[in-house]
Amino acid sequence: MNDFFAFRTFVSPWALIVFYYLGAAVMPAAAWGAALWFVRRYAGAAEALERGRKKVWDVLTPRQRAGLIFAAVFGFFMMELFWRMMFEFLIAYLQIRDALVG
Repeated sequence: MNDFFAFRTFVSPWALIVFYYLGAAVMPAAAWGAALWFVRRYAGAAEALERGRKKVWDVLTPRQRAGLIFAAVFGFFMMELFWRMMFEFLIAYLQIRDALVG
């Protein structure tokens, strides 16, 4: 217990793993929920969103629509990959620190 209070034992590796999983699962759901809340809260936003979506969808060819959907899915996976890599670097930093101290 003394090591914990003297900051010789870090809780960061365990906390980082917990926050990684919370962020990977909760952040996309929270962003979706925030967008839904915004559209429901402001009546003009829902109408503008629907009109814009319809206009863009009507202008695009089926191939462009597929490309847009692919780009959105690919972007989501790239964000998740970046989130994972950021936490891996933080955990590696702590492991390097432990190796140098030990």
